[in-house]
Amino acid sequence: MLSSLSLLAQINTDRVLLMGRNALYYEDYVLAIQRFNMVINAKPWLGEPYFYRALAKYYLEDYQGAEIDCNNAVERNPYALNHYVLRALCRINQNRYALAEEDYQKAISINPLDHNSWHNIVLCQIELKEYERADSSLDVMLHHWGKETEQYTMKAQVSLLRTDTVQAEKWTDRALELDEYDGRAWSLKAMFQGNRKEYKEAEASLDKAIMQMPRMAGLYVNRALARYNQDNLRGAMSDYDACLDLEPRNYIAHYNRGLLRAQVGEDNLAIEDFNFVLELEPDNTIALYNRALLLDNIGDYKGAIRDISAVIKDYPEFWDGYRQRAAIKRKIGDINGAERDEFKVLQARLDAAAGKKYPVRTRKKSEHNIEDYAALVEEDEHEEENEYVSEYRGKVQNRQTELRPDPIYSLTYYRKLSETNTYIAYLQELETLNNRHLLPLQLYLTDSEAPMTAKQTEAHQASITSLSEELDKKPNDKDLLLRRALDYYHIRDFENAVADMDALILENGPEPMALILRAQCRFAQLEVSRTTANASDLRLGYLMVVQDYNKASDLLPDAPFLYYNIGCVQVQLADYLAAQKSFSRAIELDSHFPNAYYGRGVAYILGGQTKQGLSDLSQAGELGLYTAYNLIKKYSQTKK
Repeated sequence: MLSSLSLLAQINTDRVLLMGRNALYYEDYVLAIQRFNMVINAKPWLGEPYFYRALAKYYLEDYQGAEIDCNNAVERNPYALNHYVLRALCRINQNRYALAEEDYQKAISINPLDHNSWHNIVLCQIELKEYERADSSLDVMLHHWGKETEQYTMKAQVSLLRTDTVQAEKWTDRALELDEYDGRAWSLKAMFQGNRKEYKEAEASLDKAIMQMPRMAGLYVNRALARYNQDNLRGAMSDYDACLDLEPRNYIAHYNRGLLRAQVGEDNLAIEDFNFVLELEPDNTIALYNRALLLDNIGDYKGAIRDISAVIKDYPEFWDGYRQRAAIKRKIGDINGAERDEFKVLQARLDAAAGKKYPVRTRKKSEHNIEDYAALVEEDEHEEENEYVSEYRGKVQNRQTELRPDPIYSLTYYRKLSETNTYIAYLQELETLNNRHLLPLQLYLTDSEAPMTAKQTEAHQASITSLSEELDKKPNDKDLLLRRALDYYHIRDFENAVADMDALILENGPEPMALILRAQCRFAQLEVSRTTANASDLRLGYLMVVQDYNKASDLLPDAPFLYYNIGCVQVQLADYLAAQKSFSRAIELDSHFPNAYYGRGVAYILGGQTKQGLSDLSQAGELGLYTAYNLIKKYSQTKK
């Protein structure tokens, strides 16, 4: 039986571990690591804090440090599947694919039907160029998950790597038979069609791929080439624009857009693209020659001669270069220099055999024939972006689904400013509180909290200690309780923050700031435990959050953000009709509230009213919440 002292230690380390997990969820990685350090120091034999500290380091891209922590977690608990999975991801990010595969093999020895591990095993085997083993692993996956298209597109990828394009297309067609909305399958289909010069069909396939995967820049590059081969220059340029919105440093998009801009007479813009290409590859003589032609067009003759001379130095038999330089020299009055260049061209003509060379429309990226300077560039071969499946991809709180409202508006000392969504939620009570100078920092109401530094965390911990001493003398002082609750919230100790607000409300009645802070702390705790908590407990918790916000809105009936927050919680409760009404009330109070339109759009789509949802998302995008356009692309095909 545990002694009271050891039981207290158990409770404290459990709470500290929970606080660390809370901080991890809300991307306060420095704070999370501090919490896990405390648990490790107190109980170094536990594997769990090592695992969570590894996860924090993984998100900070400290893959080596994360791997070391995973080693410690595995040593302490060799039967936990997640320990091997996370270590494998760390090893993948260090290009150590053989060791990563070993970890995934251990993971499937624990759970033979762990789909993600099988998926990643195949990708590791592909990276190791062990295509036969990858094919065998996919056969196992087909046996267990024969109705999922992923295995078929991966089969197609392996067939391509084995240079069996006929079999690759068969696997692709099988994937599309199972799921006509598989973006990767449509991307592969477009490649086969492009190889057969079926450019119209390839464009249609890429339209479908982009609809499902609008954030994949390479798809826009591929569609641009399909459009270019149909002489749709403006369409191709718009695709390169879209690619560069996603990947501003994409070489092919800049190079090809430069060529197309030159063809439509946008010389200065084309020069900007070639300037960028030459920043990436200063020795790219083909880009240099194209820039020279453009500099000639805009009257920068010295710059054009400089660039052409550099090209001729590398390609002394590039006769088009001599001819072009001669013409420019004549423009600036250098007749002798022009005649020398023209004589070289004439001599070359006399020496050359008769025959006509037809220019190519496209060239491979690795091909550097200066004669093909006007050809658009395409990748050397079709490359699928290997996407390792994991519970630990992207922001933690976004793992569940894309289709959800933006974060609720919360009280915090730290906010991130957005360059696009500039909406500011106003609360008179907050302004009054800040004007009293009661708090150590200015308090904000924002939907975008900034993570804290170690120094800021230490300041809140010291403040809690100081305020606790004062509260021992004045236990019901509402100002002290509010300040300490805010400190607890910022170090992600939501339980104690709620307890302080309970005490404040019990002593002073329902006050708006206390209700808002208690609601956001309860909501934050529920978001962390959403994947593990009992469904009925979650529902009860969300209802308590709605109750607090409703009481606050009774006291502050003209605060739009309160109705927005209520709508967000109602979406979590799957009460989409109630959520629509709450978001509508927020919009009635402020018709320029982008998050409310976004939230209502999500509620409409989840409730099966896609057309109304798309309209609201469009309004949100117009007001500066540009993430709405991703959902518009995704759901516009299912409009009702």
